[in-house]
Amino acid sequence: MAQKQPAIVVCFVRACWFVPGLRAKMEPMPAIDAAIGLLTCPVCADALTREHRQLRCGRGHSFDIARQGYVNLLRGPAPANADTAEMVAARERFLFAGYYQPIREAVCSACEPGGRLAEVGVGPGYYLGAAVAATHPPAHRGLDISVAAARRAARRMMACAVADTWQTLPIGSGSLDRLLCIFAPRNPPEFARVLATGGQVVVVAPRPQHLAQLRARLGLLNVEDDKLARLDASFAAAGLELVSRQELTFDIDLDAAATADLVGMGPNAFHDGARDFPRALTTTVAVAISSYESD
Repeated sequence: MAQKQPAIVVCFVRACWFVPGLRAKMEPMPAIDAAIGLLTCPVCADALTREHRQLRCGRGHSFDIARQGYVNLLRGPAPANADTAEMVAARERFLFAGYYQPIREAVCSACEPGGRLAEVGVGPGYYLGAAVAATHPPAHRGLDISVAAARRAARRMMACAVADTWQTLPIGSGSLDRLLCIFAPRNPPEFARVLATGGQVVVVAPRPQHLAQLRARLGLLNVEDDKLARLDASFAAAGLELVSRQELTFDIDLDAAATADLVGMGPNAFHDGARDFPRALTTTVAVAISSYESD
């Protein structure tokens, strides 16, 4: 009998992985549970609560939590322009290699400490993870329209949901203190809705000289000269006032693999097929880190 007891214990532990709900009862989800108060049902906008491995609202709409820890809150299939798994993998390789480290540091410096934090277009979680570590928010949430992106960020222990920035965000009105939008689509009216009074949006956008050498070499998409002026006007129309802006400029040295990842992680990936990437290239990173505040 003494030899059979360990076998019984082992069988019970393995069974937990296959019995629906049993593993969820035994395994807490601290990132999801801390951020649950930020989310709303994308169908009816009611509050969501967690029941085992599902988020549910009072009207019975339910959304499964994937085993990686993210939840899909899209009301339909992801649009064709959502980042693919290959694009997200390229972004993860490029960002975590440190090429944009000065941008990440500037974003963290722009964020006021504390407060509930979210990032739209979270990607693999490069910026949100650093902001969480720097500002210690009581709750955070990453949103991305790409399932592949939400999956990768969730693997880094971040609370993530699949959602469309162009639609109504599945976040309660006035429930956020800080919102990050870094090289991502912007929806100022929705940003204003989800921010508390005095809440902050930190936006990173390219300036006209951003990656100028790379764009000239490969014929990539240009950055409009009036991009920042239009950005400010769209946020002002939503009641979000520009309170500070830092212009950041630095050079990066790329090999062919890094160049391929930089091109492949952004919108240019949808426009062209195979390219002949230079073996070595120095290009200029030129961005604006803008902070807007709600009324």
